[in-house]
Amino acid sequence: MLEKFTYIPNFLKIMETFSLKDMWRGWFVGDFEPSAYKTKNFEVAYGYHKKGDTWQKHYHKIATEINLITEGKVKVNDQIFSKGDIFILKPNEIVDPLFLEDTRFVVIKTISDANDKYIVE
Repeated sequence: MLEKFTYIPNFLKIMETFSLKDMWRGWFVGDFEPSAYKTKNFEVAYGYHKKGDTWQKHYHKIATEINLITEGKVKVNDQIFSKGDIFILKPNEIVDPLFLEDTRFVVIKTISDANDKYIVE
């Protein structure tokens, strides 16, 4: 039996749309501009690095960072991760990645705080 639904105009929402190419280095959710969804609670990025790229050696004092490799291969702290691998970096854990292949990945950080990144020389 099909139920009847009443259309209530006040509940109509308009979908927002964005393009990843308009975001900064793949970051599209967080407390920054531009962002598709602004929040201080977490950040999300879909990133890409070419073979041979490195990130600055760094750590976060507050954030936990969850990483999913969707394509390619990266060496992080002497461990190699490839497609389908997930690794989680806890606060104060230093990360020093080297991209062994062209690599695509998803990153989720538990807070969105631009000041919670500390470069290690």
